[in-house]
Amino acid sequence: MVVGIGAWNYPLQIACWKAAPALACGNAMLFKPAELTPLTAVKLAEVFAAAGLPDGIFQVVQGGADTGRLLTRHPQIRKISLTGEVGTGRAVMADAVASLKQVTLELGGKSPLIVFGDAKLDNAVAGALLGNFYSAGEVCSNGTRVFVHGSVRARFLELLCARTAAMRIGDPLDPATQVGALISEAHMEKVLGFIARGREQGARVLTGGARVTRGDLVNGFFVAPTVFDACHDDMDIVRQEIFGPVMSVLEFDDEDEVIARANASEFGLAAGVFTNDLTRAHRVIAQLQAGTCWINHYNMTPVELPFGGVKLSGLGRENGRAAIEHYTQLKSVYVAMGDVDAPY
Repeated sequence: MVVGIGAWNYPLQIACWKAAPALACGNAMLFKPAELTPLTAVKLAEVFAAAGLPDGIFQVVQGGADTGRLLTRHPQIRKISLTGEVGTGRAVMADAVASLKQVTLELGGKSPLIVFGDAKLDNAVAGALLGNFYSAGEVCSNGTRVFVHGSVRARFLELLCARTAAMRIGDPLDPATQVGALISEAHMEKVLGFIARGREQGARVLTGGARVTRGDLVNGFFVAPTVFDACHDDMDIVRQEIFGPVMSVLEFDDEDEVIARANASEFGLAAGVFTNDLTRAHRVIAQLQAGTCWINHYNMTPVELPFGGVKLSGLGRENGRAAIEHYTQLKSVYVAMGDVDAPY
């Protein structure tokens, strides 16, 4: 029996990412969705049943942290797969110690996206938009530390701000909408608090930077996509995971310098590099402390590509062949075909 614990930002995708390899390897799974998004996992269970999965092989358990703790501490659970915050990951890992459960942890990030002077700026801007504002910025792998070479910084910011300011904020059920609401009022206040601290610490808002309340949007938790300039590596908005539509742009001049600054984080989930020099791209990527990396793109996660991080961003991988290994146990069997020749 294995346990999957999901996050609220990609509730159905996370449930599928965990259930598919678990079931394919012959495990039964108990899945606990996040409290804020309890319904999609129930629908997934219905889909499995309609496809012929026997009763009880995939079950959904609702509840909060106490429910999760009962699952992670249960002696008959042999593997736990969590997507969540670093603090939750630490707690789950501690609970697993007593019975030596296998653990996969996909946790937070504060990922770097590096734009070199020879990059195609339209593509780099597009990558930065995907790496910061997709799904209202509530994506763990987002490249929210955007390092731009000094030779192209002004032009990059010009293109970036024009496209960011033009993004359509509105009802997520409207096909024309590009930016929807944040998950809750409490989370919106957290994001707005980071924006306020960014201003207090000297960063400059180039676009966005406030709650959106026009028309019916006043009834939701909308924050305008925000771009900060004049950022420094020690600012809260640069160091801490915000999990909202907030981008920090930082300038760099030297390859070794930007690698060192990109790695100066307790997180190591993802990283991106934009450059026309593929030799440099691979050289830089090889030195970045991140588990999932992109060259000249960002936030593409096909199921064939293992996904996960290093340092406080977690242990193990989702997807790909690597995920299969996390839901199986290796057994070695030696078979003798002849007589046993003992020396005594």
